[in-house]
Amino acid sequence: MEINKIAVLGAGTMGMGITWALAGAGKKVVMYDIKQEIVDKTMAKITKGLQKAEEKGRAPEGAKAFVTGNITPTANLDDIKDVDFVIECALENMDVKKDLYSKVDKLVGPDVIIATNTSSLSITEIAAITERPEKVIGMHFFNPAMVMALVEVIPALQTSEETLNTTMELAKAIGKKPIKVKEGPGFVVNRILVPGMNEAAFIYYEGLASIEDIDEAMKLGAGWPMGPFTLCDMVGIDIALAVSDTLFEETRDSKYRPAPPIKQYVRAGWLGRKTGRGWYDYSKK
Repeated sequence: MEINKIAVLGAGTMGMGITWALAGAGKKVVMYDIKQEIVDKTMAKITKGLQKAEEKGRAPEGAKAFVTGNITPTANLDDIKDVDFVIECALENMDVKKDLYSKVDKLVGPDVIIATNTSSLSITEIAAITERPEKVIGMHFFNPAMVMALVEVIPALQTSEETLNTTMELAKAIGKKPIKVKEGPGFVVNRILVPGMNEAAFIYYEGLASIEDIDEAMKLGAGWPMGPFTLCDMVGIDIALAVSDTLFEETRDSKYRPAPPIKQYVRAGWLGRKTGRGWYDYSKK
């Protein structure tokens, strides 16, 4: 089955990056979210980003017109009816995802694969509530998705070999490097990375070093391109908490328990770059 038209469900940070990556590779994309102002704002960010990239020579002339011309922003879920493939990147909440999947399942054709960009939730559990469990799969992109090459492809227990192969080929077709990962909490990258961010928060909580010095230590001492707090702000502190909660709930291993400051920052609404305030203050930058 040739995949030319793809629905991206969710126009947040990940939805924006995935949409950009797909459209940049020549795919037609229907970018959906629950409110028109959300998709309009995301479309404006894509347009602005491409304009700057053209001006600075990081993108060829005409890139903005090409990419944006491949995107249809919408708040009407019915607009996804004729797509060839679906990538869901809604909130990292199982109830939200299940509700969305029950609707999508009835809208798209029976042969359409539904991929979830979840960073930690059970794809097997999501697949079980659909009428096409063999066509549900994990397709985990990394932020910023239009730049980062890796895609973790995670089959559910029910996923067919055909669905796996089609998804792997789609990732390659848009210039990504897919790796097959057996389903497990956090998959590969987040199983290693999120506990690292969480441990940094514990170190800060224990007063061993400042946020700035912990970031500097990991850059200079471990060769990280950015420190754990800077990275956490980029990913979203709420996402780090959600992944930590899932790792802890799934394994019952105390090493995955969320650090108190992470929970406190989420309660304050300080989620990182997307809210203008996280471990660092971005409101004046």
